[in-house]
Parts: sequence; C-alpha cells; structure tokens
Amino acid sequence: MAAIVGAWVAVTRVLGEGPKITIVFRSAEGLEAGKTKVHYNGVDIGTVTDIRLSEDHQRVITTVQMAPKTQGFLVEDTKFWVVRPRISGANVTGLGTLISGAYIGVEIGSSKETKSDFVALETPPVITGEIPGRFFILKTPDLGSLDTGTPIYFRRLQVGQVASYELDKDGKNLTVRVFVQTPYDQYVNPDTRFWHASGVDVSLSANGLTVQTQSVLSILIGGIAFETAATDPVLPPAEENTVFTLSANRAQAFNPPPRNPQTYELIFKDSVRGLAPGAPVEFRGIPVGEVEDVRAQVDLKTFEFSVPVIIHVDAQRLGVQILDLKPGESLETMRRKLINSLVAHGVRAQLKTGNLLTGAVYVSLDFFPGAPPATVDWSQKPVQLPTTPGQLESTEATVENIIKKLDKVPFQEIGNDLHKAITQLDKTLMTLQGTLASARGTLENTNNLTEPNSAQVQQFSSTLQEVSRAARSLRVLADYLERHPEALIRGKKGEAK
Repeated sequence: MAAIVGAWVAVTRVLGEGPKITIVFRSAEGLEAGKTKVHYNGVDIGTVTDIRLSEDHQRVITTVQMAPKTQGFLVEDTKFWVVRPRISGANVTGLGTLISGAYIGVEIGSSKETKSDFVALETPPVITGEIPGRFFILKTPDLGSLDTGTPIYFRRLQVGQVASYELDKDGKNLTVRVFVQTPYDQYVNPDTRFWHASGVDVSLSANGLTVQTQSVLSILIGGIAFETAATDPVLPPAEENTVFTLSANRAQAFNPPPRNPQTYELIFKDSVRGLAPGAPVEFRGIPVGEVEDVRAQVDLKTFEFSVPVIIHVDAQRLGVQILDLKPGESLETMRRKLINSLVAHGVRAQLKTGNLLTGAVYVSLDFFPGAPPATVDWSQKPVQLPTTPGQLESTEATVENIIKKLDKVPFQEIGNDLHKAITQLDKTLMTLQGTLASARGTLENTNNLTEPNSAQVQQFSSTLQEVSRAARSLRVLADYLERHPEALIRGKKGEAK
C-alpha cells in the first residue's frame, strides 16, 4: 500500500510539473535561477531552474521548468527573449522590469512540430502574432534614421512600424521588414510607393517656400510613408512579403519608370564644382534626364585636363511627347535625326548654377547660334554631345577680350595730345580774359554817358521835348484838314486873304 501511494505521489508530481526545456542565451544578464519567470500575456508559465555555460563558453544554457498544460506552446517556431528596459524607435518597453526584474517573454508559434531546445532572440520582436496585419519587404541602399519600431504613416496616420532590417549578402542594399496593421494593409497594392519621411522636407519653387513633414515624431526619430497611386481599375491588395523599393523622398517615389533611356557623354574643360550625380539635365528648362557620373581625365599627348560627364536622357519618361510619328517608323532613327538637327542648329550642353545658396550646378541644353559648327559621331560608346563654356567662363573670356583691346589703345599718345590741347586752351583763355577786360571798360564808359546829371542826358531830354511839340502841331493840323479840306485852297477862315 505504501509503495502504491508513493508511486501515485511521484506520478502526480511529475504530471503536475509540466515539461522541461532548454533555452540558449547570449548572456545571462538579468537572469537568476529559481527567480526569473517566463511570462505570456502577463501570466507566469515557467521558471528558470538552472543556468550554466556552454562547452565553448560562448553561450549560456538555461533550464526552464514550464507549468502544466503548456506542451502545446513548445513548437518549432515558438520564440523566447529576455525582457529588459529598451528604447527602440518610437517604442519604450520593459519599464516594469526596473522594479520586478527581467523576465523571459514568449511568442507562441503556429507549427505542429514540438520542440524542447530553443535559441533566444537577441532583441524582442516589435510585432507579435496577436496583432492583425501583414508584413512587407522594402529594399533600400541607405537605412537613414530607420530603426526597429520606426513608425509607418499613411496620410499622416501611423498605421504600422519597422519590424526588422538586415544588410544583404552583397552589401549593396538593405532589406527592411515592415508591418502594416489591419485594416490599413488593404491600401497596399502592387503600385504602392514607399519613401523616407524623416525630418522636414523643404522646397523653394516659383510657388514659394513649401515645408512638408509627417509628424513631430518623424522629425525626431524618422519614419516611412506610403501612398497608393490612383489607377483604373483599382488593383487588389498586395500579398504578404511583397517586395517594394524604398525611395529617398516622395518626388523620387512617384517618378515614372524609365521608358527609353539613352546614355550620352559630355566633355567639359571648365570647372564642374557643384555638379554631382543625380543633378538634373534640362532642355530649355524642361527636365529630360539626370547626371549619372562625373570624373576627370588627362590627355597624355597634349596634357590637357577635361571632365567627362555621363548623363541619362529619357525625355518620354518625363512627359515630353513625340508628335506626328508615322506607324512603323523607327523611333531610334527619328531620335538620331532629331539630335543631329538640334546640334546643327546650335544646341550645346552648358553648366549653369541652379542654387546660389548651395552652389549646386546642373546641365542645360539650349540653342547657341554663335557656337562653332559640330557634328555627332554615332559610332562612339557612349555618344558624345558638343558642349559650350559656362556662363562664368564666357564672362571671363569677354572680359579678357576687352582687356586685350584696351591694351592696344595708345594711351601715351592720347595723353600727349590732350596735354597740348590743354596748353592751347590755356592760351585761348588768357586772350579771352583780355577781351573781357576791354569789354568791361566799354561798359563803364557807357555807364558814364547815361548818368542822370550828365550834359548828354539833359540835351537828349530837350530834343525829345521839341520833337513832342512838333508832333502835337502836326496832329492838330491833320485834324483841321480832315474837317476843312478846302482850307488847302481858300486858307483858314478868318485870316486875311
């Protein structure tokens, strides 16, 4: 009877303890045998009973006594990790462990195969399986300010976050795994565009200063935004783990894909300071391409230094329309004819300053009627287009020509002639001074003759009085004769005949 009772107690204890598992950690920091618990949704489902080093002393192996009826938790894709205070992206987790101490978190998998040996995660997963939504993959050459937990925005509404990221094996790109919550994941379709929404996007255009940002949080820690282009018909939602390209900004994300890209080479002999890959290529102000590469070369025969610039031109991608293209006519042939015609009419590539504040330079294609004749050699790879000096170099050349012409002016002879002319003018002024003195004397004599008390003035006054009396007598005689014209024959009445 005692043996039966002992066996029953032993079996009951074994069945009541639950299974034992081993979890391998990189470090035992925060773990303590007999005290550290395993939590799932706030419930204790196990306790660490033993901690030891692995045989190579590189890992820590812990033995965990699980609670009864937890066998269904221990499957192939179940994950364990240590919960400590962490700050990652916009998430602050594990603050409760400052008082209670670290514990082991668990995410139950969905596999059907059981397992008893596990390797813990280095960092806890940002998204657990209980949150509905879907994962998507983003490819980017630059991680920027992204981190696990970085928010994802749709129309400035936070709808998800970055789950993880890793560098690709070739080292050229990074793979970012993002999670979009339900119901916002339905707005992600194969034509959705993702871009960095970190910081503040400031642009200065003809419409004024434009400042765009997703939120104050994105300014501080960065973020990712996505938008779905309007299409007809509307595309169905994208499948989980669909791969998208993460662009640097919204403008780049919505750039139309290349349609007929062409590569050309430009040889500049002036300074290319401020010109960088990605700079725009414009034809009369219309963007038609961008700069791909800028390098330098030296001709060993002439030791002449020049700068080849490789550009990509894709006018159709940027909205330039082709009119009157006949059916069946080769677009490549028409493109060559067009470029030959443009070059023959003076089209040249020139460097121009695009921003006075930053000194950024772009490539401008425009008409220069006075440019030397040039032709295009289509046998070159890549084809080379003719160039013309930039605005600053043209101004320097003009100033240099002016200086050369000024050097030819005989300033010494002009100075000598000017000195002689000044001497002659001085003599003329001396003569004029004498003439003015004579004129001054004449005026003084005239003033003496016209003084009020002078004899000449008195005599002139008497003469004027006599003339006045004679004129009065003549007026009286004229009046009388007008009334009595017969007086000329008979004489005045009353007078002796």
